[in-house]
Amino acid sequence: MAGTGPLLLQLLLLAGAGVGVAWRPPKGKCPLRCSCSKDSALCEGSLDLPESFSPTLLSLSLVRTGVTQLKASSFLRMPSLHLLLFTSNSFSVIEDDAFAGLSHLQYLFIEDNKIGSISKNALRGLRSLTHLSLANNHLEVLPRFLFRGLETLTHVDLRGNPFQCDCRVLWLLQWMATVNASVGTGDCAGPTALTHMQLRHLDAKTFKCRGIELTWFQTVQESALGVEPFSYQGEPYIILAQPFAGQCLILAWDYSLQRFRPEEELSAPSVVSCKPLVLGLRLFVLAARLWGGSQLWARPSPDLRLAPLQALAPRRLLRPNDAEILWLDEQPCFVVADASKAGSTTLLCRDGPGFYPRQSLHAWHRDTDAEVLELDGHPHLLLASASQRPVLFHWVGGRFERRTDIPEAEDVYATHHFQAGGDVFLCLTRYIGDSMVMRWEGSMFRLLQKLPSRGAHVFQPLLIARDQLAVLGSDFAFSQVFRLESDKELLEPLQELGPPTLVAPRAFAHITLAGRRFLFAACFKGPTQIYQHHELDLSA
Repeated sequence: MAGTGPLLLQLLLLAGAGVGVAWRPPKGKCPLRCSCSKDSALCEGSLDLPESFSPTLLSLSLVRTGVTQLKASSFLRMPSLHLLLFTSNSFSVIEDDAFAGLSHLQYLFIEDNKIGSISKNALRGLRSLTHLSLANNHLEVLPRFLFRGLETLTHVDLRGNPFQCDCRVLWLLQWMATVNASVGTGDCAGPTALTHMQLRHLDAKTFKCRGIELTWFQTVQESALGVEPFSYQGEPYIILAQPFAGQCLILAWDYSLQRFRPEEELSAPSVVSCKPLVLGLRLFVLAARLWGGSQLWARPSPDLRLAPLQALAPRRLLRPNDAEILWLDEQPCFVVADASKAGSTTLLCRDGPGFYPRQSLHAWHRDTDAEVLELDGHPHLLLASASQRPVLFHWVGGRFERRTDIPEAEDVYATHHFQAGGDVFLCLTRYIGDSMVMRWEGSMFRLLQKLPSRGAHVFQPLLIARDQLAVLGSDFAFSQVFRLESDKELLEPLQELGPPTLVAPRAFAHITLAGRRFLFAACFKGPTQIYQHHELDLSA
């Protein structure tokens, strides 16, 4: 018989135990095309699933029958069955609870059929089952938890099935490593890289079966150029720089409505950046503005509201474009990139109650972005400008000194860095041409990857949960989310953001609260969109 193996041989020996016994079943208890003995029956040929067997029947074999499907409770009238065999039949699906009521069944052989699908609860209730064979069928995958509750299994035969050895077999590999049973698995039929490899030789640790998805959650009206998260008195907040609304808008989480709501508004016409800084009970917000001068707001204590504290370097900051926070010699400082010809990028450090200029940097270069990073254990500052390649400064003797520039990086609008595996990586945004990913190699950044990015103003890395992501925002196409593949040290496409479509995105930030993770996308020509981060189990 085709597909005959060790399990099937045991079955035939058991089924034959009653052959030759002088017993004639009562009239109507042994259907046509079936051979019956004292407590066993062998049915062969074209017939439907018999319903007229004795309830004391112990073994039943169905060979090349006309059975087309196994529905729930198909054997409810045969509760005494110990052995059940299906060979060379034509059914392709086994439904939930197909073997309900067979609590004494020990041997179940479903071999050489055309089964392509089996429901996850098909074997439910078989608490005495010791031998199971699904060999030589058309099964590409088995549902998770198929063997749940089958604590007595000692032998399982899955050979001869075209298993697709992707994330869907991960649970099976994990189950095989823990179960006290002999399992025959056969070879993989796919994917191509694993074709003909024995399933039992696969390493579950090499499977990457955790996915993520960003889905739309909420819209915040009014356009924004910047978005920054911060924590104050143990509560998370988000602040948006909204130039057309003329304000820095602070958002808080509404635990009742399960949404973000406005908490406080700071008047800041033509604002381009709202940078929060928390020092104990004090909260500062730097509002960098194109016109009217940049300002520093302060909240002395939690029971007070934010109020203007001082004007910031009115003669140096003529057209600010970006602001960042850094700590130098244990003192908090702001660095503001200025994009005007007459102004200059300025370092402002705390002195008494306010922040005052400590150093002018990169005058006349029309800086568009400042990025603060630590290299070789020392503070560094990277400035991108419209007039030259990005320039890297390091902190030496109480001031920033030029260290190097980044080769082959013309027309870089902004830079953002991230760390992974002990290395420092850099995302460089280019509006025309390809954006780039670079890695620090001791004395300079070297190119790792280029990504097409026509119309991009932001290429921002974000560490969300365990995933190092990077979002490439575009004015002309969908914004694309990438994920770092650590083994390759390359960013791989993950998903597009939308709908709704982001209109001219300029900044991204994430925040974690109440056990949930959110991504904010600030857009210059449309409302700010909020997405929720979901983890997906691809082996389910």
